[in-house]
Amino acid sequence: MALRVFQRFITKRPLKASKPFCGILSAKPHKVIVLKNGTERESVCLMSGFSKKHGRPASAISSDGEDTQCAPTWNTYLYQLQQQAPKPICIPCDYEVPSRPPQYGKEYHGSLSRQDVDRLLREGDGCYLVRKSERAPDAFTLAIRFNNETRNYKLYYDGKHYVGEKRFDTIHDLVADGLIHFYIELRAADYIKTLSQESNYEESPYMAYNMKRKRMGKSGKGDTSISSAQTSSAADTVDKSAPTLSITDYEKPHIFKVQNFIGLHFCDFCANFMWGLLAQGVKCQDCGIEAHKKCSEKLPNDCAPDMKYIKRIFGADLTTVVKAQKSLIPIVVEKCVKEIELRGIDMAGIYRLAGFHDDIEAVRMAFDKDVENADISANKYEDINTICSALKLYFRLLPIPLITCEVYKKLIEIVKRGDLSVDEQVAMMKEPLSSLPPAHFHTFKFMCAHLGRVVDHKAKNMMPAENLAIVFAPTLMRSDDPDPMAGLVSAKFEQRVMELIIANHTKLFGK
Repeated sequence: MALRVFQRFITKRPLKASKPFCGILSAKPHKVIVLKNGTERESVCLMSGFSKKHGRPASAISSDGEDTQCAPTWNTYLYQLQQQAPKPICIPCDYEVPSRPPQYGKEYHGSLSRQDVDRLLREGDGCYLVRKSERAPDAFTLAIRFNNETRNYKLYYDGKHYVGEKRFDTIHDLVADGLIHFYIELRAADYIKTLSQESNYEESPYMAYNMKRKRMGKSGKGDTSISSAQTSSAADTVDKSAPTLSITDYEKPHIFKVQNFIGLHFCDFCANFMWGLLAQGVKCQDCGIEAHKKCSEKLPNDCAPDMKYIKRIFGADLTTVVKAQKSLIPIVVEKCVKEIELRGIDMAGIYRLAGFHDDIEAVRMAFDKDVENADISANKYEDINTICSALKLYFRLLPIPLITCEVYKKLIEIVKRGDLSVDEQVAMMKEPLSSLPPAHFHTFKFMCAHLGRVVDHKAKNMMPAENLAIVFAPTLMRSDDPDPMAGLVSAKFEQRVMELIIANHTKLFGK
């Protein structure tokens, strides 16, 4: 058991964690040896968890010639301070207090003057008690002794105890967390202020985890899941203003959420310990990076999502999905389009007819569970309308529509202009379409090429560009105006936009 605890402390993560590195612990300040031109040089690094060499993490050359990243050095200075912090000492009331609130135990003393509180807490730092507030009825005060003075806090209870944002199951845990923060702020205030300021993102542990993946992605080694259909569809872009094809270069902000970490966790930005018992920091819901709240504000929009953190495909952000899948377009879109073109492109009313609701939900759950191995073949779903409906559902559930609200407004303005010919309107659409986020641009381009092929079979499927526009306009674009009447007025313009794009997709995106 002790060995497992030590291993987890070293790696900062569960034993089955997917990030393969060996953490190194270091107190503040720590010395780092740097090899330069065959000589050794000693430097002192207070914040960063890496050896410094030309402003980037130290690296080594492996036997196969590949650049390998140094293991991060986790700074344990703040952890050591947390261990030194005073421990909570409950001062029990030695008599029965009438009308004692049920959420409090022996620490409740009823009405006490501040002088009485100081006398009871004179035993030393860490002593605490709860008393009835003198200022308001049915209000309570938590008194804590620290640094030879008594601190008083208004105490709340809503099923959990709290004096600020953090909620605790017990008063004891609340006091323990408070004492940790008091002590660290007293002993390391200046150090804490410089955590995010002096840390170098390029030398952060997070970069250590992702640098190899980024290199592989840029060299083409990492995009193994991109199909030839996706690549060929994207390669013939009309102009150089189109968004990049490199998935690793897509900008994506981190989605941070306050986290209650269990065990010992260190900041992936500054490599320092995240102190406290609850809400010690934040964690990105898409890539798993953990950081102090202040440090998280310094991180750029380069989130590298991991599929293990993405709970579902339907309803997930498009850029998040393609970066996690290392796919130019979402796998769900490619698989559905492939199946539809295989056995439904000549079917009358394709995309206009709805599939059976229960089957659509089954397709959605199959993709959410295992997108790469989801079976949507004819053996599983004989009615191709089910697959068509599932594809439309995917686009409707995108939190940011495929045609973003900013681009939507520009396209609507273009088709509203009666002084422009069709060719002029199409030419003006190129600029706003090329400003779509890369994941949205390439997915929309892929879908327009597919809908163009559907139109090529209109003699059999009865679905010309006008009919497809009626179906896909509300699916692929929407206004950010909450007024339903405004949506009704814009409907005809949305359909006109989609009809023009489908009919002229080769002019807009290439063949």
